[in-house]
Amino acid sequence: MNLQQVKQRFGIIGNAPLLNRALEVAIQVAPTDISVLVTGESGTGKEIIPQVIHHLSSRKHGEYIAVNCGAIPEGTIDSELFGHEKGSFTGAHGSRQGYFEVADGGTIFLDEVAELPMQTQVRLLRVLETGEFIRVGSSKVIKTNVRVVAATNENMQRAISSGKFREDLFYRLSTVPIPLPSLRSRQEDIHLLFRKFASDFADKYRMPALKLTDDAVMLLINYSWPGNIRQLKNLVEQISVIETKRDIDAITFAAYLPAENEKVPALINEAGPENFSERELMYKFLFDMKKDLSDLKKIVLDLVGQGNDFSLTNDQEAVVNRFYQEVNPNYSPSRILPPTAESGRNPFPTPSEVEDFETHEEVEESLSLEDREKELIKKALEKHRGKRKYAAAELGISERTLYRKIKEYNLIDL
Repeated sequence: MNLQQVKQRFGIIGNAPLLNRALEVAIQVAPTDISVLVTGESGTGKEIIPQVIHHLSSRKHGEYIAVNCGAIPEGTIDSELFGHEKGSFTGAHGSRQGYFEVADGGTIFLDEVAELPMQTQVRLLRVLETGEFIRVGSSKVIKTNVRVVAATNENMQRAISSGKFREDLFYRLSTVPIPLPSLRSRQEDIHLLFRKFASDFADKYRMPALKLTDDAVMLLINYSWPGNIRQLKNLVEQISVIETKRDIDAITFAAYLPAENEKVPALINEAGPENFSERELMYKFLFDMKKDLSDLKKIVLDLVGQGNDFSLTNDQEAVVNRFYQEVNPNYSPSRILPPTAESGRNPFPTPSEVEDFETHEEVEESLSLEDREKELIKKALEKHRGKRKYAAAELGISERTLYRKIKEYNLIDL
């Protein structure tokens, strides 16, 4: 089956070179049993690659099971994947086959594979290397013949460096890596996708299809699409339902686009050197701000003690400027000079003001991070009307982590 036939069969829209290359590699490896790791940003359509591989392989008549590793609670994921015996844990009222047993002779797609707990990674590595696994609560070794295709939107090298993911498992899964391009790197495909979604929703809701004016097409193509194809599809459906007119101009279209400078926590996390799977990145900013405030207070105390005869080091200037920028985004960093005869103004607070500042900081220090975390989770769940998938994306954590936090803070009713 050639490239165009595959696109027609699986409803794949686009001719971008990077997309074509990903599909060509999938077609080439399909007849083999090589493990494949699909990488790419969230919303790029990574789930289509394992479907192509499965249906073009000799396993096409076997089971195809897709597993979202981030959506299964940590305490039950081993049971889901490998099965369990009766009485092996509370609630195990009978024996159960896991996905690797059910999919014998077929294919398993492990989406969000980087979210697997470390103990599950050990079990998965054994299956990949020997084809053997043991049910939870059993000592009997079971053989299986399953092809594994995995996918992730995480930076795997960073996950390995932070100790979140096993390096040996990564190399075993990524015998053939297939990167999927982001939507913003497929500019020639964006309008094609828009028209396809517009046509689909016109049929679904029995209404004329949306059409974009030339200026709206330019806006469509040049937008960054941080949510990729998923974001575009949801936006087209939203406009199709809400707008009564079918010709959409740039002004109307722009009203549905989030501001490009709005960043979701997960994207910010990608840029950082640390991994924050257990706490939202807001805490990192709070900790950084707290450190800056402490440094600033020390500088101010030193300067007040010196009177008018003082100067700032480069490091001190950086701390002061960073603090003022956090307080006032319009602040323009410049060298802070001592008071002059003309101005007669001291840019730093008096000792009594410093004491007030110190008291305020102590109040901030007494706030509980657990309370803040609980409040953030409550607000995210309320905002998305209890939809945990979207709440987790808003907070920049996995669904499994959110599920555990909901239980921990007794937020089940939200």
